Amino acid sequence: MNNYFKRSIGLVAILVICGQVAGQSRQIPAPPQDAPVVIHSATIYTVSSDPIENDGYIVFDNGVITDVGRGRPPQLAGAEVIDAHGLHVYPGFIAADTTMGLTETGSVPVTVDTTELGQVTPEVRAAVAINPDSSLIPVARSNGILTGLVFPRGGLVSGRCSIIRLDGWTWEQMSIDAEAGLVVNWPRTEPFTGFSFRRPQSSEAEQRKQIAESLDQIERLFDDAVAYLQARESDPTQATDLRYEAMRSAINGEKPVFVRASSVGQIESAIAWGARRELRIVIVGGQEADKAIPLILKHDVPVIIAGLHRLPRHRYEPYDSPFTLPAKLHTAGVRFAIASGTSPAHERNLNHNAATAVAFGLPRSEALRAVTLSAAEILGLGDSHGSIDVGKAATLIITQGDPLQITTDTLVAFIDGRQIDLGNRQKAMHQKYREKYRQLGLLDDR
Repeated sequence: MNNYFKRSIGLVAILVICGQVAGQSRQIPAPPQDAPVVIHSATIYTVSSDPIENDGYIVFDNGVITDVGRGRPPQLAGAEVIDAHGLHVYPGFIAADTTMGLTETGSVPVTVDTTELGQVTPEVRAAVAINPDSSLIPVARSNGILTGLVFPRGGLVSGRCSIIRLDGWTWEQMSIDAEAGLVVNWPRTEPFTGFSFRRPQSSEAEQRKQIAESLDQIERLFDDAVAYLQARESDPTQATDLRYEAMRSAINGEKPVFVRASSVGQIESAIAWGARRELRIVIVGGQEADKAIPLILKHDVPVIIAGLHRLPRHRYEPYDSPFTLPAKLHTAGVRFAIASGTSPAHERNLNHNAATAVAFGLPRSEALRAVTLSAAEILGLGDSHGSIDVGKAATLIITQGDPLQITTDTLVAFIDGRQIDLGNRQKAMHQKYREKYRQLGLLDDR
């Protein structure tokens, strides 16, 4: 082995190690709640009902909210009491379309675990690949994002997405529902005719052939899965196929099929396919959902809008078409949630996407609902998350003001009643360099 080859291997090893180290958070997961917590004198935004102004209280124990009211809170022996006078309490935000825990640094492949080999991998579960020590998770938490729906990526059928709480030592501790639904990436329904440096310039006929082949591949997969499940029902001794078993809950209607579709053609095609197969469809992406409103309403299909901070899909569209989409869906009566539509490093901007929708016509209460209760309902968590109500998980935040405002800080956060460390690498670096300039005599903020 020559010296050049040895040095190359050494460099690769160093890069791999650095990539792994860079993805390790120093935050320590919180222990289980061991005493009741009483928050009082706060303005409480339950989301499910009108806010309780100025003198609201919340009590939670064993990770569950036990009382919400106005005025004097109950006196509980051994309880931790938080005086939140002048502060605001909200449910924790829900990232409804993310790869947090699967992606650390996009330019370092060893830290990216979003995609399996092959076009059809329904047996994949996102949860098992999540890195609980990701340094990006504390960044999202520090802006009030406490729950996430983590999607696998790639292929036609990527696998199963997972709902996680953003705290825990292992993926098992983080998992709320490791098999939240099947993920299908719907093929384009029309050829790409424009110019792009990123796309191979295949002919229209070749593209139509590829589209037809992809649609046929999805159809055959579901036909085979149905046939397998019927055969297993009649003969339980038949050999188990993990690929088809992974599709059982989606085919039976127990779990949704999250279909990633953006154009109106994709959306309408996917909804028609889901209706024919009697599947519970959720559209993810939905950039042109406003053009498919009649069909969406007819089949009561919810939409997860994958981010507002983007350019219009077409050159002829108004500049604000992404910003006004939530208001249009709300006016029409479509059920929807708002996601950040960005990389995990910027997941912290989820609530600012909701704020943009407010600036362009969506009522503030609906924008807040789109990142809390509406998201929980679409994910199947409506009975346990998304609002501040008795019997729901004590997953909430205390803020100094309106969290849809970029100047508002999240001061305290609880996940299942456990108080979470809101520190992160950025905050640590901020403090480090403030101290640097203090010691150099260039800063006096005492």
